[in-house]
Parts: sequence; C-alpha cells; structure tokens
Amino acid sequence: LVNLRKKSVRERKLAPTQQTPFKGNSTTKQIIPNKQVGGGYDPFAPIDKMKSKELTAWQMDAFINILRQRYQNHPEHFRSDRMCFLDHVFSRQWRASYPDFKSDTPDANGLGRRLPGGAWNYHAGLIPSFCQSKKVWGVDVDDIYAPVNFKNEHWIAIWISIPKRHIVVWDSIVSHIRPAELDEVMEPFVTMVPYLLIECALSDEQKVQYTLEPYTYARQTVGVPQCRAGDCGVFTLKYIECHALGIEFPTAFDKKHGKTIREKMALDIFRELPKCHEWENQDSDENLATYD
Repeated sequence: LVNLRKKSVRERKLAPTQQTPFKGNSTTKQIIPNKQVGGGYDPFAPIDKMKSKELTAWQMDAFINILRQRYQNHPEHFRSDRMCFLDHVFSRQWRASYPDFKSDTPDANGLGRRLPGGAWNYHAGLIPSFCQSKKVWGVDVDDIYAPVNFKNEHWIAIWISIPKRHIVVWDSIVSHIRPAELDEVMEPFVTMVPYLLIECALSDEQKVQYTLEPYTYARQTVGVPQCRAGDCGVFTLKYIECHALGIEFPTAFDKKHGKTIREKMALDIFRELPKCHEWENQDSDENLATYD
C-alpha cells in the first residue's frame, strides 16, 4: 500500500548546549540558517558584449575629451584654431538617423529633410557640452575630427574638411572594411554635412557659399600605421591627435608599440580627466529627443 499521508513538518530545536540568551548568535545561524547564503554570482559568467562595447565607446570619448580640453587650454599647440573634435555619439547617431533623412521628400529647394537629433547644436558648437566651443561650422570651423564605429567591431577615424569638401578616412586594418561597405559607412557624412551647412546657415550670404553636392572621400593608405586586432580604437585616436597637431605619423607609431600607446593613453585619461566618467553620453538624451 502507498502511504498518502503527508510528512509532518518537524520543528527543529536547538540542544540545550546550543541555546543562548543572545539574539543573532552566529553559531545558531550556522546550524539553522534562516536564509540561503553564498553563491550570489557566477565568477565565470560570460562577458556581456553590449557592456563591453559601451566601455570601449566610453574610452574613446574620454580621450576625445582630453583632446578637446587640450585644444581649449592651448590652441597654439595645434595646427589650426578652426577645428573641432566630436565623440562617437555624433557618428553613431548620424549613421542611425540617415535612413529617415534619405527617405524624406525635400522641398523645391532640396531642403526640408529631417536631420539627426541635435544637428543644429553640433553646427553651432553647443555640443559636445564638455569644453563647449560655440564655434559654428563653416564660419569658425574648417576641420572636424571624429571616430566612427563599424558594426561594433572596428574603429576608423574621419577628418572632414569643409573648405575642401572632402573627407579623409584613416583605417588601421584596411582589409576589415570592404570598399562597398565603406561607401555605405561614409554616405551619411558626405551627404548630410553639406546639407546641414545650408539648412543651418545663419544668413542668405552664408547659404550661397555652399552646395548640396555630396562631399568626396578617400581612405588614405600610404603612410598610415597598421595595427594588430584589438588596437584599432587606440590607433584611431592617435590618427586624430597627430593630424590635429600637424605632425607626421612617427616611426614609433606601429603595431609593435600598441600596448605602450594604450598604456600612455590610459595614464593621460587618469591624470588629466579623473572625472571623465561624469561626461559619459551626457548629450545623448538631448540629441535623441531634438530634431533641428
């Protein structure tokens, strides 16, 4: 026969030698624990790839902030006083918003399309807000530098020259992005930068200086240092820094010194911007909610 009677729940009691008049006795808790303890997390849990990407982007922006601060404090150290440094938020947002811009029907003058959020603020130098320049593109700014991410796996640097109507691309692993893929990556910038200059021009006199004709671009290969996998972000930032300073890429700028370059950049961030984390994506919410 099967006994269907439920087992009685026995009340566990401490032996006289185990009892104590004090509450919270550690011995009692160990013998009859009131809650499960230990095993609070997995020390071998897999890496969260999205968090890893955010960290990489944060590191990129931290060094861009260093360049922005150095430029504000000592513009004489750089090759021109008509430049600006943008972070990864700019390039990521412009690429993400480009399909909406492209699908919009322009007016009779070719204008009226929906620009990325915060476009006017970028044009006016109001963002990035860290070391805010308030320099207007095309009026006070000729050169724009920015890192661009490709499929969350590779970084390249771009230099936008407004007077030349041309964009230079520096790529530390040229074989990583095929020419057709690079055309797709660059299309938002070669198309929307000239459009923005006209749409946001402060006067008719400024508008007539520009045209909606897309910019040209080229990936420079001669004399551009190449790196090992994993160092593309470091090399991207150094391309921007060297060119902004007006110096040639030195011989020590090569794949053998990737680790040394990375360590120096980390030290620079720690020393010059100890609170740089406070600026992480500070402009993102405003950009995503604003269309100018």
